[in-house]
Amino acid sequence: MRFVQYLLRTDPTKREVGLRVGQEIINLKTIKTGLPNTLLELLTHHGDFLEELEKVKLNEIKDRIPMDQVKLLAPILNPDKVVCVGMNYKDHCEEQNVPVPVEPILFSKFASSITGPNEPIRYPSITKELDFEVELAFVIGKKGKDIPLERALDHVFGYTVAHDVSARDWQLKKNGGQWLLGKTIDDFCPIGPEIVTRSELPDPHVLPIRCRVNGVTEQDSNTDQMVHRVDAIVSYLSKFCTLLPGDIVLTGTPPGVGVFRKPPLFLKKGDVVECEIDGIGTIRNEII
Repeated sequence: MRFVQYLLRTDPTKREVGLRVGQEIINLKTIKTGLPNTLLELLTHHGDFLEELEKVKLNEIKDRIPMDQVKLLAPILNPDKVVCVGMNYKDHCEEQNVPVPVEPILFSKFASSITGPNEPIRYPSITKELDFEVELAFVIGKKGKDIPLERALDHVFGYTVAHDVSARDWQLKKNGGQWLLGKTIDDFCPIGPEIVTRSELPDPHVLPIRCRVNGVTEQDSNTDQMVHRVDAIVSYLSKFCTLLPGDIVLTGTPPGVGVFRKPPLFLKKGDVVECEIDGIGTIRNEII
């Protein structure tokens, strides 16, 4: 299944949750009345319903909304945590001539950095080194702490595309070497266009992944290059904090980012960045 959050273009004040089926959306409230209008609330309070949805015959539901009548939002908003894994692609480590990390390198973004799959990214006045990073992200569906590796995927709800926007000067040259400020500026976490559940995407480690800037492919790899895989990340992270429904984890970026080019390739106003993962979709964000 493919979950989306959206606004009707005829009523842009009302957020809804639905399932994308081809070029149409089925509002979840047509399947069951009384549901909340955010996916975070559904994951937190209606886990049983989401499990029951797997048995629903969607092809028999005729009440649908054409995609061109909606505006897609970020599929998850205001999660408890947005956690990111650094240096998590073998070919990205090779690009920098650094060792492959033995343990996951973790940092965070604030929830306020999340924006939609087609929203503009405002160029912050405080940076001169704005960079792009396409990433596979996963969303936690079930609460857990100290999760064994063999049960880790049971806690994953699904997968989405993320753009880990980075202010490299603040990440690498300022603030005492702490990455947070360079990663968590407003608009620095576009995600979407939908969340694809594990039942539809059973193996997230065989997916072509790429990033285009103004139509030119700058990153082109495969999630089979990931050092620490999804189950290992879930298990490791849960040793330190309780994972909650709706938590988002970005799993790292492949090679080709701008900062390691010679000369560096940084984003500028007017650039259009497309992050794409086969089997999930594409997000498109213009720098303004």
